[in-house]
Amino acid sequence: MRLQLPKAIEIYLAAENSDDADALAGCFAPDATVTDERQTIKGLDAIKAWKIETKRKYQHSIEPLAVAENGGKTVVTVKLTGSFPGSPIKVGFSFQLEDGKIAALEIR
Repeated sequence: MRLQLPKAIEIYLAAENSDDADALAGCFAPDATVTDERQTIKGLDAIKAWKIETKRKYQHSIEPLAVAENGGKTVVTVKLTGSFPGSPIKVGFSFQLEDGKIAALEIR
């Protein structure tokens, strides 16, 4: 069953698995933030650099499993597989959208 997701989130998920940092950065608002591994990354250039580094470090892929709305955010539960202890794991990607772009992403 295919999940019904907003376009920006579909682009993000596809870019994650295709290693396309430019496409990934293109689905974010210019002043977007990403919170991952207890750090916050702000702005498109920093988000693109974060994605390149995490892909290099973990060689990961994601598979969306479920989607839910929670407090104005779209939470996508994914199976995250890569070169890290405990792989694969289930992780929540909490997206806040504004004007069709990702304004904030929290990975937990």
